[in-house]
Amino acid sequence: MRIGVEEEFHVLEVESGVLVPRAGQILRRLPPQTFTAELHRSTVEANSGVHSSLHDLYTDLARTRQLLDTAASSLGLAVVAAGTAPLAPVAAVPPTADARYRHMVEEYRKVADEQLICGAQIHVDIPDRDTAVRVMCAVSPWLPVLLALSASSPFWQGSDTGYASWRTLLWQRWPTAGPIGCFADAAEYDTAVRDLVRAGIISDAGMIYYDVRPSAHLQTLELRICDACPRAETVVLVAGLFRALVSDACERLRASGAPGCEGHHEWLRGASWRAARSGLEGTLVDPETRREAPASQVVVRLLARLRPALEAHGDWQTVHALTEAALADGSAARRMRRTAHDEDLLACVDMLIAETRGERRHPGRTAAVRSDPRSSHTGGARRPPLGSGSPEAIGR
Repeated sequence: MRIGVEEEFHVLEVESGVLVPRAGQILRRLPPQTFTAELHRSTVEANSGVHSSLHDLYTDLARTRQLLDTAASSLGLAVVAAGTAPLAPVAAVPPTADARYRHMVEEYRKVADEQLICGAQIHVDIPDRDTAVRVMCAVSPWLPVLLALSASSPFWQGSDTGYASWRTLLWQRWPTAGPIGCFADAAEYDTAVRDLVRAGIISDAGMIYYDVRPSAHLQTLELRICDACPRAETVVLVAGLFRALVSDACERLRASGAPGCEGHHEWLRGASWRAARSGLEGTLVDPETRREAPASQVVVRLLARLRPALEAHGDWQTVHALTEAALADGSAARRMRRTAHDEDLLACVDMLIAETRGERRHPGRTAAVRSDPRSSHTGGARRPPLGSGSPEAIGR
């Protein structure tokens, strides 16, 4: 089962740390087969190649981020992989000049205006669409755990929301976002999508934003629940776990001939809310007991459940090591809050820039430059961007 990743990045002005609608200028300096526009002009999307190994995926993601950083830096800009940018503007960011995007803004108004969020989507090969639809049910209970691992959006327009993933709350306002229901096969799923289009709720199948879905244009199952992740290692961890979830579900399906789903997903939205609220720092809903449990305990239980599938793909050592590191370091949301508390929100932005580049920012590694009259969060000083560095390698 090969894997691929779509990553979304916020475009920031280096001097102020504020989200700016200048993605088009960056994209003109990058290969169009890898980088593309998104709904708003403040977002760039990067598409990885298709890989069999997590090592190769990581190498691809690191190279893509370096290309993107080089293009942005040449324009006095920076890019950040996080669910939300800490200093997003209150005023609406203009949409990308595309008829489909213009329609979305006109139809969904404030929901589209505030779509200043970035996610990481993971694609995993799947034998056929019937299998994809049946596997969705089996993997859905564990997806909030992957959300908790990726949580990176505690701030919204300069304020702490109290959530580890505020992006999730913004994202779930779309009419087709959140946990997916159960379908007997691809025909039943496709009929449901067509009904949504006929009803005028969405304009096309690409607007199915469920936490997991059969890709609209690839023979893959696509994970959509996660925040964009500052560290590429986190993306690799989530990709390894999701592939193992899909592989495990396919094996169970082949063994039993049934999807192994009882058809009751009503609790999943609450489980996703819990993950968005807590990240790795609080409790999650344990899918096996449906009771509250420490996040670390639920993550370890998922790892144990997936060990055979991880070993089959040669991913066990890498995923185990990355999981231990994630639990030790905490979520990106925790690191962001800690930096903002110890310094300020601009230091938090610097941390995100550094981690997106593959660096680790050290507290106090800044120098005051000038006041920024456009932001009340500067503390009277602005720091220069950090230098680039080489990402650490992930073991094979």
